[in-house]
Amino acid sequence: MIHFSRADRVSGLIQEVLSDILKKDVADPRLKLTTITAVKMSADLKLARIYYTTSGGKQKIDAATQALRGAHGYIKKKLARQLGLRYMPELKFFYDDSFDYGSRIEELLKTVATENGTDHTSN
Repeated sequence: MIHFSRADRVSGLIQEVLSDILKKDVADPRLKLTTITAVKMSADLKLARIYYTTSGGKQKIDAATQALRGAHGYIKKKLARQLGLRYMPELKFFYDDSFDYGSRIEELLKTVATENGTDHTSN
């Protein structure tokens, strides 16, 4: 049987509730296509590092970052009400560039395959 730490359980709960809050309660259009990809809690549950992604270029990323920072208090208040934790962790938002990195790697692999004349993609 796999045992998960309290930090793991709380981070999963925060990710689920925060995604719901962004979808239903935050009316900022800059966050319309924003997805929470991960939440990492500190062991003492005092800090939640929230990773997000959004579609679009650098301008859309910057706009989403500003919108999340602007809605920080509102988001924290809504989370606190729904989670019922004794202590609400500090929220820090970070753009998750792993999807961009993966897309770039895929693009490079396609380029190499095409140059070698061995395009094995099923697309």
